[in-house]
Amino acid sequence: MTDETPSPVNEPAFWQGLYERREDGWELAGPAPPLVDHLERIPPPRGRVAVLGCGRGHDCRLFAKAGYQVWGFDFAPEAIRVARALANLDSLEIVLEERDIFDLLPDYRGFFDGIWEYTCFCAIDPTRRNEYVRLVREILKPEGWLLACFYPLREGTDGPPFPTSEDQIRRLFAPHFAFVEAYAPRASVEKRTGLEWMVLARVKSEGAGAASTPP
Repeated sequence: MTDETPSPVNEPAFWQGLYERREDGWELAGPAPPLVDHLERIPPPRGRVAVLGCGRGHDCRLFAKAGYQVWGFDFAPEAIRVARALANLDSLEIVLEERDIFDLLPDYRGFFDGIWEYTCFCAIDPTRRNEYVRLVREILKPEGWLLACFYPLREGTDGPPFPTSEDQIRRLFAPHFAFVEAYAPRASVEKRTGLEWMVLARVKSEGAGAASTPP
């Protein structure tokens, strides 16, 4: 693929096709173990939480059950359809939008207290990672928090999932976020053990956006 050729991962149809063909190898059929462990030990302050690239919404439901107000975003129609059905089964009030995360501004500027990142950063076109960091910064309130489990930490450029490294994550996020905690998850699914890095960070005061009221 040349630099001039748009990456297929930028299009909803690419992900919708994977769901329809049951080629969704990222699916865990439940909430992410690193998130479960973190919320049990040191839950971030409750408030409005965004789950970017939420898929079938397993992590959204975990946050909602823990007392957070939750918004989940995914641009694959099948993902949101199932996420809504599962939330209804659990009688949970979760806002689930079929929407490209890169279109969240200006509607959600400065709106969220926290963001959970897991397998969204590794799914987007790597050339858009700076754009992703700016988005995360802008939709958080002043001193909002980012909880993230970055994956996969490995060499190479193939994907999705597209690889990353601790050094790259620090380089991208440090200008806008203060790292509070960073560690290898205590709980991971077997095939991801040793390939994940958990981070809790807060927006630096100069990086917060003025709040908006979403539609």
